[in-house]
Amino acid sequence: MNVLWVFAHPEPRSLNGSLRDFAVARLEAAGHEVRQSDLYAMRWKAVADGDDFSDHVEGERLVYATASFKGFTSGTQTPDISAEQDKLKWADAIIIQFPLWWFSVPAILKGWFDRVLAAGWAYRVPDPTKAGRTLRYGDGSLKGKRGLLITSVGGSATSLGPRGAGGDIHDHLFPVNYGVLWFTGVAPLPAHVIYNANRVSPEGYREIERGLALRLDGLFTDAPIPYRTQNGGDYDDDLALKPGLEGDSRGFAMRLRPET
Repeated sequence: MNVLWVFAHPEPRSLNGSLRDFAVARLEAAGHEVRQSDLYAMRWKAVADGDDFSDHVEGERLVYATASFKGFTSGTQTPDISAEQDKLKWADAIIIQFPLWWFSVPAILKGWFDRVLAAGWAYRVPDPTKAGRTLRYGDGSLKGKRGLLITSVGGSATSLGPRGAGGDIHDHLFPVNYGVLWFTGVAPLPAHVIYNANRVSPEGYREIERGLALRLDGLFTDAPIPYRTQNGGDYDDDLALKPGLEGDSRGFAMRLRPET
């Protein structure tokens, strides 16, 4: 299978860098083909602006989503954007690795999302079953691919758990799992989180490797997060959850299908 590894850490000699190297070697040993987007090594341009389109006139008012749609459909988006889109089209699975900074992704990774996931390609794709609606939330144009977030955090599993002072880590990752991956059709697996990342002993590192190996071994067999699909019948025409389907869930959990 084809795996795209998106790496967003500035130091290749870091814990994240070592784990990336270990993981890529393990995937390749299992027979998968791996391509990488090492964003810092690539000096990825994080800012989404008019320079992303060869036909944008300096000084002209920029509506980025409109320019993105035109750039993708007319071939005027910059080559770095097109190259990343080609990697995504090639991939059967997308692994995104980053340290959690300020409860979010590093700016360089956010810029990758902003620029690569173009209108007309990753979103604003017409839904052939309903006029005026676009494909999203499990029915997007990247449907059929799997996604896995690998993130390192300084806090403990308890402090970033459901009752932790830092909030549930899976709530922090919801905007990427649901708002980026699932929105575009990618089926995300539960995130793989590395806790206490600033205090890892040699023995602890070996244990982290073992845990990561197990997650990688299940990349194409483990069950993804059971999010509701846009067109699965749970939402009305205004994309609101139909009354009575939420059960006891609230907030982000309302987007999950109940266990059967």
